[in-house]
Amino acid sequence: MEKKILPIFMIFILGALSFSVVKAEDPYKFYTWTVTYGIASPLGVPQQVILINGQFPGPRLDVVTNDNIILNLINKLDQPFLLTWNGIKQRKNSWQDGVLGTNCLIPPNSNFTYKFQPKDQIGGYTYFPSTAMHKAAGGFGAINVYARPRIPVPYATPAADFSLLIGDWYKSNHKGLQQYLDSGKSLTFPDGILVNGQTGNTFTGDQGKTYMFRVSNVGLSTSFNFRIQGHKMKLVECEGSNVVQNLYDSLDVHVGQSVSVLVTLDQAPKDYYIVASTRFTPKILTSVSVLHYTGSQTPVSGPIPAGPTDQVDWSMQQARTFRWNLTSNAARPNPQGSFHYGTITPTKTMVLSNSANVINGKKRYTVNGVSYINADTPLKLADYFNIPGVYSTNTIQASPNGAAPRVATSVMEASLHDFLEIVFQNNEDTVQSWHLDGYDFWPVGFGSGQWSEASRKSYNLVDALTRHTVQVYPKSWSVIYVSLDNQGMWNLRSAMWERQYLGQQFYLRVYNPVKSLANEYDIPSNVLLCGRAAGRHI
Repeated sequence: MEKKILPIFMIFILGALSFSVVKAEDPYKFYTWTVTYGIASPLGVPQQVILINGQFPGPRLDVVTNDNIILNLINKLDQPFLLTWNGIKQRKNSWQDGVLGTNCLIPPNSNFTYKFQPKDQIGGYTYFPSTAMHKAAGGFGAINVYARPRIPVPYATPAADFSLLIGDWYKSNHKGLQQYLDSGKSLTFPDGILVNGQTGNTFTGDQGKTYMFRVSNVGLSTSFNFRIQGHKMKLVECEGSNVVQNLYDSLDVHVGQSVSVLVTLDQAPKDYYIVASTRFTPKILTSVSVLHYTGSQTPVSGPIPAGPTDQVDWSMQQARTFRWNLTSNAARPNPQGSFHYGTITPTKTMVLSNSANVINGKKRYTVNGVSYINADTPLKLADYFNIPGVYSTNTIQASPNGAAPRVATSVMEASLHDFLEIVFQNNEDTVQSWHLDGYDFWPVGFGSGQWSEASRKSYNLVDALTRHTVQVYPKSWSVIYVSLDNQGMWNLRSAMWERQYLGQQFYLRVYNPVKSLANEYDIPSNVLLCGRAAGRHI
């Protein structure tokens, strides 16, 4: 009798475990997006824009931490196309990053299915086209990653959640802008600034209730300041970090960045201005929207609230007030402050200096004297198939060396689990914005002039937030710490699209010679093959 009971009991336990494993799998969400051209008049002049499922901007992607996203992208444009997921870390999965160093272009009248997770992430992000100058025509949208129900959030659930995609805009066709850059010239000043594809929008709420405004800079080149007449904004989240909940009258948002603020409608029930105006520009572009209290019969009135214009020190001081909420969790239950980044000694320091140059008679932008050019084969495929000569690991150096400006398909190598100190040195007169795919990082310092080892005394080694895009002020430096815990081929680029397009980028190859699925997922079964990888077998 005992011999029979034990196997039955084991079967019961194994069955229960199997059931729990099945139940524990993260949910799947399926999408089909079709990319087409359309006509819109965002600045009053009809122009060609890029639509996704007929929408400009594209659909909002509302997902939950760890959701499995299966997104079939159908390209109906007359040019190859890719989307990248700005701030989604693609854990162990740079195959899905959607940039030219990792993915083949999706040809016209073809498709590709992205498969990825916002693994252990929460917050507001964006997606946009990574190809050519398509971003200047649209194709961008919001990604909101919500916490799992059992994970506490450090604020009460807002009454509603508004996504504001704000950015500079040109009336010119994206192909014309690309031809202008290809001719060796810089783009002219933008024609306007849009909010969700229009010069202005109306956002409606009830008096006494609190609303989330997720604000992202989806523009090509220009920082903006965001403010709401008569209302304080409580900053609660920034690119996946829950932050110290300071109140602000206005916020600077630089190209590629996202912030989430709570706004309580605690004023008299009427309409109020919502303003976005450009920063650090010779001419101020302004977009005006409306915060409408339900039932209000009183339109907006009075002068449009003024914002800062070219005050660099003001912006730098504000940036230093963005700090990690050390006692709050983010996507996981453990407090953010349980990772003591400031106690880790960096394994390597990189000093990256951007500059504008003329190479072969044309305008180019460089990092440490090297201007990136795209290869005929994605670098990730070249790695997988051991195809030589696609990229170079010895052209770009870890600090400026004074060599003559040159072009190259530049890759910098690093080891998995390195801990880097990256100094962004900006000797130009314009603000810069730098983005790293595959990671978030700690912006530990901002300063004027030239960075030196003595600058480390000013670092915030206690409660710097984590984010994916950092600004560098004119004639200034910014420093980030980054823990290289995500193997893959990752794009480090200017978020300012002219500069990225003309070479201000390179790839960081984070590598471990021991092949393991614990470090990196295998090549997708539906991978597109092109260039020197065409016709090969996976």
